Parts: sequence; C-alpha cells; structure tokens
Amino acid sequence: MKSILRLFFRLLYHELAFTYDLVAAVVSFDRWKDWVTSIIPFIEGDQILEIGHGPGHLQRILLSRGLIAVGIDESAQMGRLARRHLTRLFSSQSPQPAQPLAYTQINLTRGIGQQLPFRNESFETVIATFPTEYITDPGTLAEVKRCLADGGKFIVLPVAWPKNWLLDWLFKFTSQSPTEAMEVVKSRLREPFAGAGFETEVRTLDVQSGILLIVLARKLSR
Repeated sequence: MKSILRLFFRLLYHELAFTYDLVAAVVSFDRWKDWVTSIIPFIEGDQILEIGHGPGHLQRILLSRGLIAVGIDESAQMGRLARRHLTRLFSSQSPQPAQPLAYTQINLTRGIGQQLPFRNESFETVIATFPTEYITDPGTLAEVKRCLADGGKFIVLPVAWPKNWLLDWLFKFTSQSPTEAMEVVKSRLREPFAGAGFETEVRTLDVQSGILLIVLARKLSR
C-alpha cells in the first residue's frame, strides 16, 4: 500500500500536477484551500519560506499580505503551474498604493527540503502544508533549523479529517474515539521535531469543515 501511495503522490506532484487542485478538492470535500489558509494566524515575522508550494495558492495569500514570501518545490511541473497561477492573478490586479512592492514579487525556486539553497537564519517562519514523509526526514529538519532565525517558527499542517459520515465510520470501524486517535497521531508527529531540537507543540484546530492537526516547532534562541 505504501508503494502504491508513493507512486500516486509522485504522479500527482509531477506528470499529473495539472489535476492537483481537482484531486485535493475531491478528497477534502472542497475544503482544501480553507484548511491550507488555517495556518496564517500562526505565522510570525515578514520573511517566510514555504516548502512544497504546490500550485501556489498559499504563496498568493502571503504575497497579498505584503510578506516577503519564498517558495520551494521539488517538482518542476508544480513550479511552472504556480508561476503561471501567480503571474495571471497578479497581472489581472492593480496593487493599491498602500500595498508593498512585495505583493508583485514571485519568488519560487526548485529544490528539496534536505538541501535548502538559502543562507543561515534567512527566515522568521517556515511553513509546509500537507507535505509527504520527507518533512520529518532528519535532513529536512536540520536544514529548516539552519535557515530559521533564532526563535523562528516551523509550522506544519500534516493531516486533516473532514467532518462527515466517513470520519464517523472510520472511528467506529477502528473502535476508537476521535480523541484517542488524535492523541496517538499527535504523539507520533511531535517526536521527530522534538528529537531535532525544536520546542514542539501539536495543536488540534477544530474548524467548521474539519479537524486539523498543526505542528508548531520553534527554534530555540542560543
């Protein structure tokens, strides 16, 4: 099953990248974009790195708020898709005088989490939404830590459960309560971040459309 899932995600992020938004909407009951934007209130500072920017929806929001946002993704197809989306959106809007110039800057690059091409302590916040298993790789965590300023925050949205009959059935089928299942997942999520030296908290965010788990990992000041 893991091999099948890996193949599916590889195709979705590469050859089938053009179907990403459709697939995400279907599996999330059309709440994917709402879930992704749920991390916005946790962001600190102005210098933001997004690992795995995908189609660029979160980049658009960050830039529209005047933040200095940089996105990196391993997939060349996702890079082209995101750049096309952002260019089309920004070219169709006339920035208001009060908006910073950063609003029109598209900063996307290709690369992997284990080898981030950025200087030490370049960012105040690093974010990743619905990443694959690379996000807990020791190499990724070490690189994120290197690129974060002292006291900077690493925000990861790894999983969400839509509120619907399927979720209720799943918990009944596994003979678990939602609370029990989430505590197990929270514990497993916390371990790699804490082991990498981050001050780590895993929060449950209960929104109208689902239940989200958000990892808040802070780089300790020296």
